[in-house]
Amino acid sequence: MTDIATEETNRLIASNKVEGTNVYNREGEKLGSIYNFMVDKRSGKAEYAVLQFGGLFGLGSDYYPLPWDMLTYETEHGGYVVNLDKALLEKAPRYGADAEPAFDRTYGQSVYGHYGMNYPF
Repeated sequence: MTDIATEETNRLIASNKVEGTNVYNREGEKLGSIYNFMVDKRSGKAEYAVLQFGGLFGLGSDYYPLPWDMLTYETEHGGYVVNLDKALLEKAPRYGADAEPAFDRTYGQSVYGHYGMNYPF
């Protein structure tokens, strides 16, 4: 009997290892970390990575949905890299811990539109 990889393979990574992974911009500046990610129930495609950003030690931080396709995993950073700066991120759609959005089509269009992308769902 062989062991089944539950954490990471050459191509795949378990969801529990994605959560908490750091996110950097192209300049190497840490923007935050992945709080969770949202997956379409029917297609199985990851739609958003929810970035936890701001606050101190996770307290008072907000959650910023990023279109999943914006993220690139880079081993030299040991995390995800996105092509955006803090100024754009600070103006992005976000929510607090007690006010999760509906994640419906209208919300998706506003998130994707903020980053200059078409909402594909």
